[in-house]
Amino acid sequence: MPEGKLRVLVVDDDPDLLDLVARSLSAHGIEVETHPSALGVSNRVRDTVPDVVLIDVNFPALKGDKVVSLARVSAPRDTRFILYSASDEAQLRSLALSSGADGYLSKSVQGAELARKIHSFRLQPRPAVVPV
Repeated sequence: MPEGKLRVLVVDDDPDLLDLVARSLSAHGIEVETHPSALGVSNRVRDTVPDVVLIDVNFPALKGDKVVSLARVSAPRDTRFILYSASDEAQLRSLALSSGADGYLSKSVQGAELARKIHSFRLQPRPAVVPV
C-alpha cells in the first residue's frame, strides 16, 4: 500500500478549473501541483513525480489521450494517469483504453468524491507489462 501524502498533478488549460480542483483536493489532504498546458507534461511528470496525473482531454494543440501516451514514457511505473473531461462517458472510456490511461473521471465529479476516487486509482495495481 502506498505511503505518505498523495501527490496529484492536475493538467488543464482552464485556470478556473485548475484552481477549483487544486483547492478541493488540497482540502482533502492531497498535495496538488497544476500545469496549464498539454505541452511540457512529460517534463513536469519527471520533475514532480506525482502519484496521479489528472489530465483534461481537450487541449487545442495536443489531445489529453496523446499526452498520456507521451508522458507515460517519462513517468515512474506506479504513476496513474486519469483522463478528466466533460466528454461523454463512452467516449472517455474509449479514449482511456486506447491511450493507456489508468482510468477516467467526469468533470462533474468534485470535492470529497473526486478525492476519494483519486485515492482509489492510486491503490489499484497496475497490470504487469508482458514483453511481446
